[in-house]
Amino acid sequence: MVTRRFALLLALGVPLPALLPSPWLLTAIVLAIASGAALLDALVAAPLTAVTLRREGDETVWLGGTATTALTVANTSRRPLWLRLRDRWVPSAGADGTEHRINLLAGQEQRITTTLTPTRHGDRPAVRVTLRSYGPLGLAYRQRPQKWNEAVTPAWTLRVLPRFPSRRLLPEKLAKLRVFDGAVVTRGRGQGTEFDVLREYVIGDDVRSIDWRASARTHDVMVRTWRPERDRRVVCVLDTGRTSAARIGDEPRLDAAIDAALLLAVLAAKADDRVDLVALDRVVRAKVEGGGHRTKLPRLISSLASLEPALVETDFGLAAGELLRRDHKRALVVIFSALDAAPIIEGLLPILRRLTTRHRVVLASVRDPETARLAHLPESGATAEDVHLAAAAQLALAERERVKALLEQQNVIVVDEPRETFASKVSDVYLVLKAAGRL
Repeated sequence: MVTRRFALLLALGVPLPALLPSPWLLTAIVLAIASGAALLDALVAAPLTAVTLRREGDETVWLGGTATTALTVANTSRRPLWLRLRDRWVPSAGADGTEHRINLLAGQEQRITTTLTPTRHGDRPAVRVTLRSYGPLGLAYRQRPQKWNEAVTPAWTLRVLPRFPSRRLLPEKLAKLRVFDGAVVTRGRGQGTEFDVLREYVIGDDVRSIDWRASARTHDVMVRTWRPERDRRVVCVLDTGRTSAARIGDEPRLDAAIDAALLLAVLAAKADDRVDLVALDRVVRAKVEGGGHRTKLPRLISSLASLEPALVETDFGLAAGELLRRDHKRALVVIFSALDAAPIIEGLLPILRRLTTRHRVVLASVRDPETARLAHLPESGATAEDVHLAAAAQLALAERERVKALLEQQNVIVVDEPRETFASKVSDVYLVLKAAGRL
């Protein structure tokens, strides 16, 4: 194929014979010379089959951060290579500097870097590397079909982890957890504690903690020590149905639920509790269970990255089946959903009794401040449309309170908070239940 330089050469050369008495023959000669030069340029260009590509770089990044990937281009032919390369990614990967011009001698290689600033969480793959080999005169180039370019493109996928703004609250929550641990050690046996070890009595120990049988066996005064309960079970259930697609501020409700679930999971893992995850609507979208704390938490965070709202009604019966098929050990089940009347009354309420008899259930929902704002009429100049909007908003708030009361009658703890305090409140409920030994 010819380049713009070839077209410019023709634009400059073809008009010149028109000034002579016999222009057509000279014009044909000019065209033949230019075409021959372009053909020779294309033949001299290095073959694209001699180009090898390999990629390395970041595989994961938090949403809002930047990642870099490096593409190494090698010329395995015996000819110099004048290459134009385009490294295409999906638009939401936020790739910067995707087009490059590379000059490589025989046997040389060059490393080019692409900076990625993703705009959405999930998997962001590299689409295709398009190669174009030019001749030394720049008059023509070689290029293979799209399928060939896709075949030689090294596969690479950047996993974008969801935004985690509540991470800033971790020091505060961990400090509360340490205060609780210290209080247990000082207080001794009580709710939310379990036996730790036997040790020798020291001055200042509570005499009520002396284990007389152990003291008789060892011929020394031994005391029992207690610690906060460990290895409790926390199950995060994320509703990815249609209600999770509603926007709270500038993000879907699901993103706020993911943020709160991340904070709760990290906090529970630090407290040596087991954290499981189930995300579902009509089908199970993600499930993480089993494994140790150190291996499970990265898997849980990675599984949350690919979650997207689905415009279907959530099957809470499927959620109940996932929770009740497990062992009979009591757990804290946190359901992240919306306090909408239809899905709660028709879907969740019929199965709540089976869940609450076995587990401690919390329903966490993000409150939309826009609804509360619309429920109030403007101070002056209210129109008929304002009145209708206010009436509809007040009806929605009343329905929300009715659903909340129905859930509390079923012994469900309801967290109904705005986006700014939602994650913090969910974690506080966990800490309060853990301190009281009610997980």
